[in-house]
Amino acid sequence: VQLQASGGGLVQAGGSLRLSCAASIRTFMGWFRQAPGKEREFVAAINWGGDRTYYADSVKGRFNISRDNARNTVSLQMNSLKPEDTAVYYCAARYSLSGAYYYPREYNYWGQGTKVTVSS
Repeated sequence: VQLQASGGGLVQAGGSLRLSCAASIRTFMGWFRQAPGKEREFVAAINWGGDRTYYADSVKGRFNISRDNARNTVSLQMNSLKPEDTAVYYCAARYSLSGAYYYPREYNYWGQGTKVTVSS
């Protein structure tokens, strides 16, 4: 299983970035982030069919997760970025739906991470 995240970079506050995750599997997917000195935290998730999405309160209304199953990609459109969004962003995949989608431990596979820096 391979997950390849891309799209990170440096952007000014208020700007936008679009992250992509190329996956070799088709299952429930999530995006997490980890800022320096902090624990990895949930950002957004999407089910296999793409009709159910979930967001952390901190990004709701600003971020949008979507997927293209024909291309096996999951994207995270990030708008109105804030300096506190600065982190390494990881895409992740999980098979089981029994645990909470916002816990990193519930995910089986992880991408390598892509760094997002938002300047003030």
